[in-house]
Amino acid sequence: MRILDKYILKEFLRFFIITFLSFIALFLIVDFFEKIRMFLSNNASALQIISYFIFSIPMVISYILPPAILLTTLMTFGSLSKFHEITAMKANGINIYRIALPVIIFAAAASVFLFYFSELITPASIQKTEHIIKIDVQKQKTLGFFKQNEIWYHGENAIYNFKMFDVDKNILRGVTINYLNPDFSLMSRIDARRAEWKNDKWVFYNLLITRFDAANNPVLEWSREKAINIPEKPNDFKVMQKDAEKMGYFELRKYVKKIQSEGYDVTKYLVELQGKIAFPLVTLIMIFIAVPFSVRSERSGGVLQSAGIAIFIGFSYWIVHAFSMSLGRSEVIPVFLAAWGANILFGFAAAVLFYKVHT
Repeated sequence: MRILDKYILKEFLRFFIITFLSFIALFLIVDFFEKIRMFLSNNASALQIISYFIFSIPMVISYILPPAILLTTLMTFGSLSKFHEITAMKANGINIYRIALPVIIFAAAASVFLFYFSELITPASIQKTEHIIKIDVQKQKTLGFFKQNEIWYHGENAIYNFKMFDVDKNILRGVTINYLNPDFSLMSRIDARRAEWKNDKWVFYNLLITRFDAANNPVLEWSREKAINIPEKPNDFKVMQKDAEKMGYFELRKYVKKIQSEGYDVTKYLVELQGKIAFPLVTLIMIFIAVPFSVRSERSGGVLQSAGIAIFIGFSYWIVHAFSMSLGRSEVIPVFLAAWGANILFGFAAAVLFYKVHT
């Protein structure tokens, strides 16, 4: 069996290398034509353009690894079926489970690799590509940073600190604004539960304004709701916002625990956290979907038809996964179902298909 395993794995790896590199090249070419006008209009240097695409590769790998494994499995087992090698293996008493074992082991290893790759490499590469685009090429100014699970921003006349920034709704949560005198002594301070961008202005809720009189005594003013005129707009804060995509699983988990302990709604981040575990397992699901459709050509003919159906099902996973994640972020469905719903649905379908191809 070792000889057979090596043979199947060799065929698989041969197709995988070609498919994997082709997907990366295709992704980069499409991205190049999407970005080239932006690069040229901002007079980007050749080094900046090359650096952007080099640092884009880890993100590309995270995206294309599952579909590359799907297509590779289709090609491998489709080829084995075409030349009746699957039939010969079955005639010698080797069932489809055993035939697919080397590929299943490879997919399991790829799932582990994808998780740690997305944890250690991808977030840093995404941050770097955004820095190249926004700071190096578009010359946007970043006066803030994300540190110790909080966001700090040096504005025109104040220093801002807030716990969360909901970029979709333009809501700041856990806001503190410090206004300083020229000698850096504290002139006044604003503390608010949240601030929302409404009608081109910031509206603060449950806020406490602390001012200091001539004797340096604090004068307090509390309001349930009040519009505060500050020069910064949502886009100023978005430059340095660190969202879930830029954080690995463990960093995001630490961030979620901290802001949850402070009483903030973390549903959106919990969905992303669970999704970071669920998504790498799609590589295994792709295997269990692809193998049955590849070998069924022995019975029905039409390898291309089987491959087309399998590719359609495989890529449908991303549609279902993205849709369920969106519902979870909106709190329409529970967190677990949002992150794992696509895996459960397609995993069950794959298990049924894998079982039927053996019977």
